[in-house]
Amino acid sequence: MAAHVLEATEGTLRVFGAAPGSAEAGRRTAFLAQEKPLYRHFTVAENLRLGRELNPGWDQRAAEDIVRAGNIPLDAKIGTLSGGQRTRVAFAVTFGKRPDLLLLDEPMSDLDPVVRHELMGTVMAEAAEHGTTVLMSTHVLAELDDVCDFLVVVSGGSVRLAGDVDELLAMHTLVSGARDGDDLPDPLARHTVVESRLSGRQFTALLRAEAPVMEAAAGPWTASAPTMEELLLAYLRSGQAPPLLTPTAQVPERAHDGRAVAA
Repeated sequence: MAAHVLEATEGTLRVFGAAPGSAEAGRRTAFLAQEKPLYRHFTVAENLRLGRELNPGWDQRAAEDIVRAGNIPLDAKIGTLSGGQRTRVAFAVTFGKRPDLLLLDEPMSDLDPVVRHELMGTVMAEAAEHGTTVLMSTHVLAELDDVCDFLVVVSGGSVRLAGDVDELLAMHTLVSGARDGDDLPDPLARHTVVESRLSGRQFTALLRAEAPVMEAAAGPWTASAPTMEELLLAYLRSGQAPPLLTPTAQVPERAHDGRAVAA
């Protein structure tokens, strides 16, 4: 909807204060989908020229630098390139536009890990240099490590987890050890248990506190900080766990025609 690919069925959406599809929103926003729509019978240079002709703020040097970093000839036709090379050209067109907001809909899901890591480094370097906000949708959890500042996890049509990544990680502890009965030890069960798994006499549990810093209850078990992947998988697997939206993810309420509504 922000990229004006879909129309909202209800409610309104604004992009930098403008309606999606307007000249202002279009000028400041770039969208790259998984299909990476490039003209396969055009050369790389011709695709970049198309981007230059259609975008007033086009940065030809930046686009060519991204292409050359992958050793891709400018006179090569898109249809002759590998998947990783086509993705690099698509990113070159996207960043050549110099957007303030870059929307990525799983553009690297079909790439091998080495190429994905390389291109993600390129994306983040370009974004950091020019202050671009990157909104990325992905099912590849490895793409999120050391990249994501703010996280929203959606499952079953609802938000399960949302907030600043460092804050979310600090609010959870992964505990493992031996159990005496059929359930978790009582000191641990008093915390919010996002997920628990039992294997013989051993247990592993992801615990959550309502404060940013949490110390696991003292006992004969091991406590450690969860990784991003462990945190995400726990919330995706455990639909019964209460959702968590940190204060940074809370939407303030404002007065509207005498009523309190979500902003």
